[in-house]
Amino acid sequence: MNFNQSFFFSLFIVLLLSLLAVVGVKANLLFLLGIAIPYLAVIIFFVGMFYCIWKWVSVPVPFRIPTTCGQQKSLPWVKANNLESPYNTIGVIVRMALEVLLFRSLFRNTKAEVREGPKVSYWSAKWLWLAAIVFHWAFLTVLLRHLRFFMEPVPCCLHLLESVDGFLQIGTPGVYMSGLALLAAAIYLLLRRVFIPQLRYISLPADYFPIFLIIGIALSGILMRHFYKVDIVAVKEFTLGIAGFRPFIPDGIGVMFYVHLFLICALFIYFPFSKLVHMAGVFLSPTRNLANN
Repeated sequence: MNFNQSFFFSLFIVLLLSLLAVVGVKANLLFLLGIAIPYLAVIIFFVGMFYCIWKWVSVPVPFRIPTTCGQQKSLPWVKANNLESPYNTIGVIVRMALEVLLFRSLFRNTKAEVREGPKVSYWSAKWLWLAAIVFHWAFLTVLLRHLRFFMEPVPCCLHLLESVDGFLQIGTPGVYMSGLALLAAAIYLLLRRVFIPQLRYISLPADYFPIFLIIGIALSGILMRHFYKVDIVAVKEFTLGIAGFRPFIPDGIGVMFYVHLFLICALFIYFPFSKLVHMAGVFLSPTRNLANN
């Protein structure tokens, strides 16, 4: 597909999923939307992730192939770099932690461009790193914050996280920074694919669809919190029932909740079969998890 086809096809699928949720509520298919599909999505997610991980760990790695950019440990008088070329387990753990938590390799990423001359110019590309780290940390914060709906009593650590996330009291209810940060970062990553010609040329529906899906989830969550109000007590009863395998559908939750839930289920189903599965793959990459010994 070309750019227009990939972009609008992905957008159309997400809008269609949202419309299907609305139609399902109007047709009173609440059991399907609220119970059957969520359970099915969770099963597919865990089975799919297990399959991917099992497939990766089953592949033999006969050689050590870590990616390095520093001095390897060799002679005693040659200073080794245990971070850039880790030669023991401690070095591997530290490098993996910096990669997973701070996106260290992306932070050092550079852009190259041929300009008049011809001359190749290189410069830093920190905006991509910033958008990526905001996106991932905001996503994690939103996910952890939502755990309060599945627990009773709610642990104090989740109350603390909620307080920190909502420290900026704007309106009632307060605005959560993680939700806005997630939406803004996802929109930036989308616009980056649209306006950078080289990136637009290689982008496929598999690149646009998850971004549109996450934008839809974030946007529906914000709309549900501030504009299309739902009964939070009923939502808590619903989620506790789902988590405790005593599912039931309370009254008065609202259409926007089912749109939000249906898009989340779509993300869970799509996750193991997409590029998003790098969440687990990064820990199993022999270029990162092996010592250069």
